[in-house]
Amino acid sequence: MKVRILLLLASAVLLAACESSPVVSERPEGTSAVAAVYKIGVGDQLSVGVWKNPELSVNVPVRPDGKISVPLVGDIVAAGHSAEDLALAVENSLQNYVRSPQVTVIVTNAASAEFLRRIRVTGAVNAPQSIAHQQGVTVLDVILQAGGLTPFASPNSAKLYRKTDEGMKIYPVLLKDILERGRLDTNYTLVPSDIITVPERAF
Repeated sequence: MKVRILLLLASAVLLAACESSPVVSERPEGTSAVAAVYKIGVGDQLSVGVWKNPELSVNVPVRPDGKISVPLVGDIVAAGHSAEDLALAVENSLQNYVRSPQVTVIVTNAASAEFLRRIRVTGAVNAPQSIAHQQGVTVLDVILQAGGLTPFASPNSAKLYRKTDEGMKIYPVLLKDILERGRLDTNYTLVPSDIITVPERAF
């Protein structure tokens, strides 16, 4: 019940934020997730290597405060930075201790990425939920995984919300056509961070 409430609240916040975004008529490109440099997150496991200084090289987790601890450097903020930016920050901090330090940072376990790569389905479905993205997953797949529609659903009023390079886009999803008529025009292939909302019909 708590998960359902949280998902519904998240959906409401999203819808409020996207009120000004018009529903677009073109088909979304299922393979076009927004390409971006990975940002380190809390819980990620990092390998920090200092060339020719193995005693300064460490494998560390990103703590809940977003920081890691590196010998000589001490605590340094990692969350929100790319691996390359963090390596440069560690290099700058080591300048006073090591001549021309060369640092590499590798994310060995991107624990925080799993959350960002999830797909959400909310609204008038039997089990609103957050689902791990898998290659090739479609609208129909996640609706079935969410237990199908409730009797109060307005299936052909469903929407797909997707982050793109141009901002948030909203695509119509005709669930009644998909489920009852076998029309798969809007059975889109999904990408990480997609959100499907199914409104209730007006009585």
